[in-house]
Amino acid sequence: MIITRRLAAGACALLAALAGGVVPAHAADGPPKDSPKVELVLDVSGSMSTRDIDGGSRMSAAQQAFDDVIDALPDGVRLGIRTLGATYPGDDKEIGCKDSKQLYPVGKVDKTEAKTAVATLRPTGWTPISLALRGADQDLGTDGGTRRIVLITDGEDTCGQPDPCEVARELAAKGNHLTVDTLGLAHDDKTREQLSCIAEATGGTYTTVRHRKELTGRVKQLVRRSETPVETVKPVQGANECATAPELGAGVFADREQFAEHRWYRVKVKSGQELRASASVAADRQVDRDYGVLLRAVGEDGQELVRGSDASSGRTDVMATGLRYATGKAKKNGDQGASTVCLEVSNSFSAPPSVKRDPGLPVELAVDLVKSPDNPSDLAAFGLGRGWILLAVLGVTGLLAGLLWGWLARWRVAVWREN
Repeated sequence: MIITRRLAAGACALLAALAGGVVPAHAADGPPKDSPKVELVLDVSGSMSTRDIDGGSRMSAAQQAFDDVIDALPDGVRLGIRTLGATYPGDDKEIGCKDSKQLYPVGKVDKTEAKTAVATLRPTGWTPISLALRGADQDLGTDGGTRRIVLITDGEDTCGQPDPCEVARELAAKGNHLTVDTLGLAHDDKTREQLSCIAEATGGTYTTVRHRKELTGRVKQLVRRSETPVETVKPVQGANECATAPELGAGVFADREQFAEHRWYRVKVKSGQELRASASVAADRQVDRDYGVLLRAVGEDGQELVRGSDASSGRTDVMATGLRYATGKAKKNGDQGASTVCLEVSNSFSAPPSVKRDPGLPVELAVDLVKSPDNPSDLAAFGLGRGWILLAVLGVTGLLAGLLWGWLARWRVAVWREN
C-alpha cells in the first residue's frame, strides 16, 4: 500500500512538473518577433512635480496614463518603458546627463509588474532627451516589426550636446523605420519647437497636452496606431545619373537627399501599363523661405515625358508632387514592348550656414504600375508634355486664337465706321 501511494505521489509530482514546465513556456511566448514594438519614454526630471494638470502633478498624470495604457495594451504589441532623469537628484551636470535607464524591457507585458515599476517613480533629476532616444532605439532592436518611441516630457533637453533634433535625424537615417512621437506637458515655445523638430525628423507627430484624459487618450492612440499594418518602406540610394540608377518596382522607397540635389531612379514599364509615381521631401530642420520639389519622368533617349512640381514660401514640413505616364496598348509578345523610364527627384531647399547638412533631407518615393486605361482621359497619357507634341498643340492653339482675335478686331472697326 505504501509503495502504491509513493508511486501515485511520484506520478502526480511528475505530471505537475511537466505541466509547470509547459504552461510558463507557453505563457512566455507572447507576440511573435515581427509584431510591432513600442517604447514609452518618460521624463522623470524635477520639473515633473509641477502641479498644473487638472490640479495634480505632471508626474501623477503621466503615471495614470501609463496605467490605463498598460491595461488596454493590444495583445499583438510588444511594449517597453524607459526613463530619463529618474535616479540622480544632484547638481553635477555630467552625471545627470547620463541618467537614463530601461525600466521595463520590450516584449510581452506583465501588467502588474509594469504598473508597479511606474508607480515607484518620483520626479528627480535632469532631462537628457538625446541619451534617452539613443537608448530607446537600442531597446527596440532590429528583429522585425514596426518601431515606435513615444516621448513624454515637460521640457527641452537640459544637457545641450548632442542636439536632440540631430540625434533624431541620425536615428531616422539608419533606415530602421523608427518613428518618434512627442507629447509636451509644458507649453513654452522652446519646448514646442524642440519636440516638433524631433517628431518631424522621424515622420512622427507632436502633441501639446493640457489635461490628464487628453494625455491618456493620445498615448493609447499612438500605441494602437503601431498595430495598424503599414506599407513597408524599402531603403534605396539614388544615383547622380539615370544610367547608374537603381531599378525600382512597385512600392514605397526611402532615401536621403542633400540641399538642391538631383537623384535618379529607373522603373521598367511594360506596354499597356501606366506608371504612377509621387515624391516627397521633408524639411526636418530649419530651411530658407523659398523651396520646392520636382519629379520628372524621362525616356531612355533623354526626352522628358511628363513632370510634376510643387513650390512654397514660408514654413511647410513636407513638399510633395506626383505624375502619371501611360504607355500604349499591350502587345502580344509581352516583354518586348517594355521600356525604361527614368525618374528624377530634385529639390530647391536651402538653409543658413549654421544648419547641419548631414544626413540629407528625407525623401520618400512611391511607385505603382497599373493597367493603362483603354481610353485614357488625362493628357499625360496621350503624350501631351512630350516635347514636340506640346509645342505643336500650343502653336495651333496660338494660331487659332490669333485668327479669331483679328477677325473680331476687323468686325469692330467695320461696325464703328458704319455707325
